[in-house]
Amino acid sequence: MVEAWVVGHVPQAWRDAAARGGRAAIRDVRTRADYEAWYPVFADSGLVVATWPVDYGGLDLTPDQARVAEAVLAPFNLGRLNPLGLSAVAPALFAYGTEEQRLRFLPPLVRNQEKWCQLLSEPGAGSDLASLATSALRDGDAWVLNGQKVWTTWAHISDFALCLTRTDPTVPKRKGLTYFIVDLHAPGVDVRPLRHMGGEVDFNEVFLDDVHVPDEHRIGPVGEGWRVATATLAGERQMVSGAGSGGVDRIGGAGADRLLRRATELGHSDDPLVRQALTALYSEERIRSWTNERVRATVRAGGTPGPAASIGKVHGAALNQRLQLAAAELLGMASTAWPEPWLDAMPYEVRGMLRSRANTIEGGTSEVNKNILGEKVLGLPREPDPWRDLPWEDVPRS
Repeated sequence: MVEAWVVGHVPQAWRDAAARGGRAAIRDVRTRADYEAWYPVFADSGLVVATWPVDYGGLDLTPDQARVAEAVLAPFNLGRLNPLGLSAVAPALFAYGTEEQRLRFLPPLVRNQEKWCQLLSEPGAGSDLASLATSALRDGDAWVLNGQKVWTTWAHISDFALCLTRTDPTVPKRKGLTYFIVDLHAPGVDVRPLRHMGGEVDFNEVFLDDVHVPDEHRIGPVGEGWRVATATLAGERQMVSGAGSGGVDRIGGAGADRLLRRATELGHSDDPLVRQALTALYSEERIRSWTNERVRATVRAGGTPGPAASIGKVHGAALNQRLQLAAAELLGMASTAWPEPWLDAMPYEVRGMLRSRANTIEGGTSEVNKNILGEKVLGLPREPDPWRDLPWEDVPRS
């Protein structure tokens, strides 16, 4: 069935390129715009989220059936668009959303017709997300949101966001939170892009000024937002964990396969020190892929990534930084200076190396994720927190 669909719906030029030279050849004949324009065809097939129920845009396949389908699709590099929606939003809707919410938001999410982001971190609440101050006050059948979020990935191109807010400041910080779906085109939402040192815009700060959100856009019970957010956070960690994660393979730069090809192109493939370094990186990436695949198998079987997603996040972030640094080092002096215009002429490897600096921060810092692994996976005692049981309004914060 999947093979027949590929023949009938994947453009001939893409199939020929896949047979001729794999992903690199496909990139030569398929632009990003081409892929985005064709993508609804892929989504309509149900293969984008094959294990999801048909009503939500999937095929209701078993995990084993989905693996077979993925093997057939793999040569054609049919990446999933709207990765934050698929990896972070969908788990929260499946676990805590209403049937009306799932039917309304999941199908257009799968088709990439409505893009999603997450309004989580704040200027005074990053690693300690539960200390956030963005407020939501009940107003009849709606809620009024006020506050500031920051480091919001892709908010400038998104239509909706999951937003974690404080609805009760008189209880401990993790007990007074509530989760909402926010329309980013609503009055009172101000999205301001933040350009990072690689010259690109991924992150944004978002201001919420008396933004009205209907109660039917609340996900989960009032005051249970922290529990709901854990499904989102686990999905995001899995998304940025790298190869085999089922989300974004690597945010910023190329992986080990491309690094090996680049070493050959630059004439370094006979250098024994380079070969040893690249072999070590390649081996680590394969191990990471297998580890992530175990977590992904849990998701395909109907579970959530859970605390184990932090394994891939911690290892993947540091490994990706080493990969991108090695790619820049292969360029030699060309990685230190290039002709004007400096932004447009910046080598791909340098851009990837600069972008990878964020890997150990985004999706939860490596330090926080190590705590999660220690407490939730290894069963070690919690970090001492003298403020844990105090009302949020009484806790010192920046």
